[in-house]
Amino acid sequence: MTKTEKTTEFTSMSARRRTGNIIAYIVLILMSIIWLFPFFGLVLQSFRSYSAEYGGMVDYLMPHRFSLDNYRFLFTGETNFIKWYGNTLTIAFFVALFQTIIVLCVSYALSRMRFKGRTALMRFWLILGMFPGFLTMICLYFLLKQFGLTQAGAVPGLILVSIASSGMGYYVCKGYFDTIPKALDEAARIDGASRAQIMFQMIIPLSKPIIIYTALVAFMAPWCDYVFASYVAFGHDESYNVAVAMTRWVWTNDYQGYFTRFCAGGVLVAIPVTILFMALQKYYVEGVTGGAVKG
Repeated sequence: MTKTEKTTEFTSMSARRRTGNIIAYIVLILMSIIWLFPFFGLVLQSFRSYSAEYGGMVDYLMPHRFSLDNYRFLFTGETNFIKWYGNTLTIAFFVALFQTIIVLCVSYALSRMRFKGRTALMRFWLILGMFPGFLTMICLYFLLKQFGLTQAGAVPGLILVSIASSGMGYYVCKGYFDTIPKALDEAARIDGASRAQIMFQMIIPLSKPIIIYTALVAFMAPWCDYVFASYVAFGHDESYNVAVAMTRWVWTNDYQGYFTRFCAGGVLVAIPVTILFMALQKYYVEGVTGGAVKG
């Protein structure tokens, strides 16, 4: 093949590659627009003024007059939004903290130690994980009720339920620990290090991505929880989280008025999670890909 033919072929391949990239980018942009459109609409509706624009149904997306009335409503004495937001943040924070600690400990033990019944225990947890959590709702409710952890005590009750079986979610974290060479443990043991020293001084510093991944997943579950939270806190307004409380807003007769307030609350609820994912996206992806290598 002559030099001219090679140049022509290379140019043709480059042109095909550019065309393919352009098509891929167009498809991705269109998908992004479709996916982001509901969120864009949610933000716009949160700035719609009920008093200025609602005399009946509206048939336009862009508010004619932007207003902060809906956000002011959330922070006035007319609603317990601050209390609900605090409940959600408290539950999510403590669940993320304790669940991450438990998952790390269980995953380390199953990954680095060999003991009798280890395989049977993992298989048993795998089978239990196949049953939906909804099957235990009635049982858990009456159990929590015996200890005063429903309605007025719903916040600590939801924290307890969320962390009680968190060790069963060891799969991804254990897979990540399996990728760390066991030769490091053996060398440290020869030097006289204990299991605790190996874990906290060697394994944990090497496991930043999976720790962040585990914490984010643990934080998201109670932050978005509605079903069990509404079940445990039923009838007690001050124990609601934001998902339960705002759902009751759109159940009122004044649906149109509370819908814009619901949108404003939704925007405020989305802010912490968005910031976390944007700041920790790199570690989140590394944790998922690293933990999926081995099982």
